[in-house]
Amino acid sequence: MVTCTERAWALLETVPDPEIPVVSIRELGILREVNERDGTIEVVLTPTYSACPALGQIGDDIRAALTGEGMRVKVVTRLAPAWTTDWISEAAKEKLREYGIAPPHTAQTGERVMRLHTRRGNAGERVACPQCGSGNTTETSHFGSTACKALYKCLECLEPFDYFKPY
Repeated sequence: MVTCTERAWALLETVPDPEIPVVSIRELGILREVNERDGTIEVVLTPTYSACPALGQIGDDIRAALTGEGMRVKVVTRLAPAWTTDWISEAAKEKLREYGIAPPHTAQTGERVMRLHTRRGNAGERVACPQCGSGNTTETSHFGSTACKALYKCLECLEPFDYFKPY
């Protein structure tokens, strides 16, 4: 028999990120916990950054998905530990690439340290164009369509694209 918590997890798999609708909030790694407490489903989120403008919409989408199935819902925002791009699933990284957003590089050390972002990406790594795969790219703006992305341009195919900055 499927528990209420398991049913909630399954329903939340279908809730897309409002800024990147090809990935779910679970695939993006911002959905941290689903717990049942006294007949209420408590959903714990960690936003990509504390001032994420989509957080209210994400909470509304969670409530709509679960209350539509007769569940009482409480959405909780948890800022610690801070979200990291390492929480993005591999499937989501591929979906980002197919959508035209270069996925973040994965931290190689496993350590969470602040790094200066260079024009070639994290720690001097090249950011590959999601359109043609070329590493001959340049950052044109440190902020792209959202604060968590930078705007890049491919110097081969000349297409602009977002790069999901690693955190």
